[in-house]
Amino acid sequence: MSNLPEETLRGRRAAPHALIAFVILMLAGGACGPDAANESAADHAGEAAHHDDHGPDGHSDHHGEEALVLSDEALASNEVVVEKAAIGVVHTEIDLPGEIVLNAERVAHIVPRFPGVVQQVHKRLGDSVRAGEVLAVIQSNVSVAPYEVTSMIAGSVIEKHLTLGEFVRDDADVFVVADLSTVWVSVSVYARFLADVRPGQRVRITSPGLDDTASGKIDYVGPLVGESTRTGIARLVLPNPDGRWQPGLFVTAHITVAESGGSVVVPDEAVQTVDGTPVVFVRDGAGFVPRSVTLGLRGGGMVAVEEGLRPGEEFVARGSFIFKADLGKSQAEHSH
Repeated sequence: MSNLPEETLRGRRAAPHALIAFVILMLAGGACGPDAANESAADHAGEAAHHDDHGPDGHSDHHGEEALVLSDEALASNEVVVEKAAIGVVHTEIDLPGEIVLNAERVAHIVPRFPGVVQQVHKRLGDSVRAGEVLAVIQSNVSVAPYEVTSMIAGSVIEKHLTLGEFVRDDADVFVVADLSTVWVSVSVYARFLADVRPGQRVRITSPGLDDTASGKIDYVGPLVGESTRTGIARLVLPNPDGRWQPGLFVTAHITVAESGGSVVVPDEAVQTVDGTPVVFVRDGAGFVPRSVTLGLRGGGMVAVEEGLRPGEEFVARGSFIFKADLGKSQAEHSH
């Protein structure tokens, strides 16, 4: 039995409860103190940094990567080319075989008016002639009077089927004259491309035998498919002022079947794929960052960038693979 006064005993029994209340109060106060405030501010700053990690048009710089900076030696050895983005046009072409043929609307088959004997021959194969110029003189078998055989058009003699003293009939082509200032390109259209080829489309003509190109527009697409070749025919008129495109020459017709305009255009090799997303490496200060892009029409080694790259921004046009490799190394280091 304790001899202490009852008041003292009640005070000692109450002390533990007061101490517990004080500790709880201190812990609650500490949770709202300066350290907790700093942690909350850091969280908000991280969120802000995450939301600011976007390029133009709302497209993000891939995963918020730091700018990749390569040495001048690395850039030079990999032939890195940096260009400014610009609006352009992408053409999608199909390549089809063709042949230069005579413009049938500019060919004249000259036949005698009457049968008879050739008295004079004024033109030889390959000679140029004027419209109305005399080609030969024939003595008629009907009236026994000579008459002149003249050219109906200006052009060149491409066929000659008479000789001096020869008897010719009135249904024979004694001369064929062609105006070669224009020629036709007859294009063979494979069945799978028949729906893609239409009159009015632009065509670029090349030939392995000529260091030259020509251009024109399709003016005719045949309604039938050849039974033996299973191909259709398209045709265009080609200017030929110097006679370079000679009939019989095999050519390739590069037909523009689609085109896009109004978008930034970059070389195919400027686009790399990172984590399944197409990116272009865009200048950011002294280095470059991978920018996610939305691609459009592709053709002729170029591709339209519909979103993610603005005109005037500098990007890696050639040699971007070295930046993709460097990005992979950087991500591998951060993962460890």
